[in-house]
Amino acid sequence: MALDDITFRQLLDSVERFVRERLMPIEAEVDATDEVPEKVLDEMRALGLFGLTIPPEYGGLGLNSEEEVQIWFALTYAAPAFRSIVSSNNGIGSQGIVIDGTPAQKERYLARMARGELIGSFCLTEPEAGSDAASLRTTAIRDGDSYVINGTKRFISNAPRAGVLTVMARTDPGNKGAGGVSAFIVDARTPGIRLGPSYKKMGQRGAKACDVYFEDCRVPAETLIGGVEGQGFKTAMKVLDRGRLGMASGCIGVARRLIREMVSYATQRRQFGQPIADFQLIQAMIADSETEMHAARAMIMEAARLRDRGQRITKLASMCKYFASEMVGRVADRAVQVHGGAGYIADQPVERLYRDARVFRLYEGTSQIQQLLIARETIRELMH
Repeated sequence: MALDDITFRQLLDSVERFVRERLMPIEAEVDATDEVPEKVLDEMRALGLFGLTIPPEYGGLGLNSEEEVQIWFALTYAAPAFRSIVSSNNGIGSQGIVIDGTPAQKERYLARMARGELIGSFCLTEPEAGSDAASLRTTAIRDGDSYVINGTKRFISNAPRAGVLTVMARTDPGNKGAGGVSAFIVDARTPGIRLGPSYKKMGQRGAKACDVYFEDCRVPAETLIGGVEGQGFKTAMKVLDRGRLGMASGCIGVARRLIREMVSYATQRRQFGQPIADFQLIQAMIADSETEMHAARAMIMEAARLRDRGQRITKLASMCKYFASEMVGRVADRAVQVHGGAGYIADQPVERLYRDARVFRLYEGTSQIQQLLIARETIRELMH
């Protein structure tokens, strides 16, 4: 259920002020230390950022898709690592439980996730299973009233901070496709779980990621989402459209920030006796960036509204993620170009944002995977 207009505007204003006053001033510190201060995380909890999409009956804000994407537009005006910390609680980490979880699972986890007491993490990707998610090898074998999980998950965002893991594992070894995969809600402190060292990443430092190893990890049968085997992949697909909209929305905030940095520098930097913003080739880069950003934003808003009306948006969500992530990469490149040599120096915001933007084309489905999905959906629509 959507918030009323006044309440939502107050929330959006609070997030924008938080971004300006608290997040932007510590971007360089977070990038250098690879840590977001715990005090800032507490302030994010107080703002309700961990429970944006969790239903109000469990203490969340229950934002609809149109409201959610606008919050991401605002939050990612600062370095996108801040969004990454709260994104899984609002996406696959909680929505699978919201949609397919049992009443007991909802009661046990959602309120604590909404408060940020539990940070969720989604364990799908493996050394041999990324885009081909249905080929995952991690197993969860039933043993009495428990399942025993064995396998390795790779590049798992938020795992070093996580209190609860949504684990995709194969419960039917004889079924090599998606139908053999189930989803589990696993306490991160369960014996048999071991974390690898945090990755040193190109960008989005402060957003932790590591490998997660399951070695004879025994979990109660009631941790199976929905209590039904073989539904894990279907659960993931149900929430993926919203997740891709969220990822695309993050690209908008970063692009807006890059354009601001581009224009600010171009109006101050002088060459040949005038600001470089007066040069038409510089203006062309600004114009292209602003136009592409607005096109992506409009596409995302349309998709969000259609989803809120109950329409299927699988193709449109992929289009949003594909176009927006490619767009922000182009904008980041132009921003560095406008800055010239200064854009290549590590104390410049555009240098950090250039590194941060690169991963948008990779996670939540690479650009190439989105192209395949878009083409498949288009062919299906036009041939049937």
